[in-house]
Amino acid sequence: MTTAALIVAAGRGTRAGGDVPKQWQIVAGRMVAEHTVARFADHPKVGPIVLVLHPDDMELADRFPSVICVPGGATRDQSVSEGLNALIETPPARVLIHDVARPCISDRIISEVIAALDTSPGAAPALAVTDALWRGENGEVTGTQDREGLYRAQTPQGFRFADIVAAHRAHPGGAADDVEVARAAGLTVAITEGDEQNIKITTPGDFARAENILRGQMDIRTGQGYDVHAFEEGDHVVLCGVKIPHTKKLKGHSDADVGMHALTDAIYGALADGDIGQHFPPSDLQWKGAESDIFLRHAVSRATDRGYAIANVDVTLICERPKIGPHAASMREALAGIMGVDIDRVSVKATTSERLGFTGREEGIASMAVATLIKE
Repeated sequence: MTTAALIVAAGRGTRAGGDVPKQWQIVAGRMVAEHTVARFADHPKVGPIVLVLHPDDMELADRFPSVICVPGGATRDQSVSEGLNALIETPPARVLIHDVARPCISDRIISEVIAALDTSPGAAPALAVTDALWRGENGEVTGTQDREGLYRAQTPQGFRFADIVAAHRAHPGGAADDVEVARAAGLTVAITEGDEQNIKITTPGDFARAENILRGQMDIRTGQGYDVHAFEEGDHVVLCGVKIPHTKKLKGHSDADVGMHALTDAIYGALADGDIGQHFPPSDLQWKGAESDIFLRHAVSRATDRGYAIANVDVTLICERPKIGPHAASMREALAGIMGVDIDRVSVKATTSERLGFTGREEGIASMAVATLIKE
């Protein structure tokens, strides 16, 4: 059965502070909304996804090309209704309704809510209240409240699609959440186990907590690469994809781009995926004279196929000549284009060996590179 996700992101979230609504603020390198959408997009049992945006934010829909984006209403329940309407034409069997401000949602919670809908028309995660509860007035305790049977509600709140559509159409509005709407329509809602990390970003301090949780859930890998090529007779060298006039060229089976070779090996290294020689053996004549962007594109594709994004790369060229500084910007641009990343994630710099060793004697060029990959 198809399970859709409806993510409500039409609020303004003023209590969270900041110059933009909380769903568009950056946490752990991405917008809150991007984290939240990715959680559902990566779940094997979820699809399609509807993202309900504030009408003023519809221009941000381009950031979510695989998501159905619709404008919301003046209240939360109106926004949910708009999201449900977007699914009416091809209705799913079930729908998970989730607050965009909960970016730390886990696969376990999503899976358990979906499973609970096999036996109940509604299901939602919650945590039993364990602290003592007080009633208060004017800053003073005026009484206590028995915590037995009390829960802290979370999302996603899941429902059989036809049931929750009918419940919303019958409800007068003003509900705190979709469980209230469902219960008003007589629907049973099962409680699944929540998670303390499934926090809702509400106040400024919640951003730091979400940052720590999301960083902890990331798979971060770092690899290093090193390569050397000797000089031979020629009139130019190719370094990091840029052709530079020189009195010699670099000797190699391919175009001998020592910088790009080191970077390619760094990405392979981060993946524990061998090196260029294993993927492109020098004994194979088809790679003779090949442009090195072929190798780098292959390494990047191996990373993306496994769900990794390139966080940043750093290439150091070691030589006396040619001078790298005048060409470093072009090299960064070339590498960024090949890898499909922003240029501010690419560093290219150079150093000499103070006239020591083979690079100091201008017998060749060496390169070192480091690549960091991230998978959430």
